[in-house]
Amino acid sequence: MNKRIVITGVGLTSPIGNNLQQMRTNLLDGKSGITSNEIRYMGQRPAGLCDFDEFKYQKKKTRRRGTRAGSIAIYCANEAVNDAKVDSDHWDKSRVGVFLGLTEHGNVETEEEVYQMHQNDMDYNLWSIHHNPRTVANSPAGEVTLNLGISGPHFTVGSACAGGNMGLIQGVQQILLGEVDSALCGGVSESPATFGIFAAFNAQGALGSHDDPAKASRPLCKTRNGIVISEGGCVYHIETLESAEKRNAKIYGEIVGYAYNSDATDFVLPNTQRQIECMNMALKRANVSAQNIDIVNLHATGTVMGDINEVAAVKEVFGTSKQTAVNFTKGHIGHSMGAAGALELAGNLPSFEDGMIHPGINVQELDEKCAMDNLVINKAKETNNVNIILNNSFGMLGINSSVIIKKI
Repeated sequence: MNKRIVITGVGLTSPIGNNLQQMRTNLLDGKSGITSNEIRYMGQRPAGLCDFDEFKYQKKKTRRRGTRAGSIAIYCANEAVNDAKVDSDHWDKSRVGVFLGLTEHGNVETEEEVYQMHQNDMDYNLWSIHHNPRTVANSPAGEVTLNLGISGPHFTVGSACAGGNMGLIQGVQQILLGEVDSALCGGVSESPATFGIFAAFNAQGALGSHDDPAKASRPLCKTRNGIVISEGGCVYHIETLESAEKRNAKIYGEIVGYAYNSDATDFVLPNTQRQIECMNMALKRANVSAQNIDIVNLHATGTVMGDINEVAAVKEVFGTSKQTAVNFTKGHIGHSMGAAGALELAGNLPSFEDGMIHPGINVQELDEKCAMDNLVINKAKETNNVNIILNNSFGMLGINSSVIIKKI
């Protein structure tokens, strides 16, 4: 990596906060944002919903024309730009890119149109004239460019639940290629608004549940029974270190390494060896050893085999490292799909300043097959110094991604 790329702005919304400070406080306090919600045809189900002001940065008319994913993206992008303290008078918007990871897109809008048609004697003339732009794959990133007047490149990165990491990686690559000077990148998800994803995970026997919704998402716990579906978004403002220093910007960390690969073995079941290879490639690109990593954030979704396979991979790579703490985030926020990687990385970034490692929560009884040294569960851990973080994010069809961030 010839240019040094840094994070200078973070904008997010999650089930436990609408900015990084709120989210961080709730992560350290072990607070869950999962509640019981009415899902069409399926009754009450645990899910993680965001409570942000959709109209803080867009007009109601524009919101009606757009999508929930777009509104999340617009909110997060504007928050990231404000956090980065970009000088709008000297911001060349033709040299800014928008790259957002997605798990899926268009399901919410299509389901709603079909539902409304069934409520009205199958009158297809009621189908919205806005459906096509709402459901094209680049919609959330495109909505950001419309909102902010950005004329540089934009696209979404369809990469299942690795989307948040992959959006960030794409932003880095576009700067390294010289296509843009800065990027707004990360991931978004509006998944709880579609009953189809709940029905699909239910059909797979992988939809998380519990009498107490706040405990429904419990990765690594012996009684875990699946994924809790959530929405959310996290967008980063990234630029070169030279640019950031020139304008005296706050720097959250430097993106020193990343990797992504494919399992090529199964539609759903993860491949431990490929995950090992992905983490090792990221370490090699970052030019650091496993012993240099202070925090590994697990993808840890709460599925039985997914958690076991990932823990086996992490133990293989970091098993001899005494200083590497391991945590996870989905116990707090559920699985925010395309936003997961970006949100979970953001939740760990403040460790560079406060020296705290947030716990993975809801582990009432640790699955012995998920046991490992330096696992931080149920209670936050104080440490002397955090310098390097590795963030894992994996997805269906066997896509794996790892991102490494270093304190400056």
